[in-house]
Amino acid sequence: MAAREEGSGLAGARVLDGDEVEGVLSGSFYTPASSPRPAKKSDRPEDKPLHYKVICISMYTNDLERLDGMVEALKKRGLTKANRSALIRAALEQIDLDKVPKGM
Repeated sequence: MAAREEGSGLAGARVLDGDEVEGVLSGSFYTPASSPRPAKKSDRPEDKPLHYKVICISMYTNDLERLDGMVEALKKRGLTKANRSALIRAALEQIDLDKVPKGM
């Protein structure tokens, strides 16, 4: 490293051949335009369900423990398909918005 050409951009040019770099990048990292990647089943819009969406919500751990306890209680009663989502949907059907605390 006796002579270093900083700032000129020529140091990299001496080490890397442009055609070689392009060949590696196009063959390894980029998909050529002529051969698009095959669509996965889930990528096709006609295969995505329209009647529900997967969402992410945050809940306090004590609320989750309470929810999970209720799910377990329902399962012990014979409702084998009980889960968090089903229990939340059931609660939504029964909620009276006039009884929701204002300081929510």
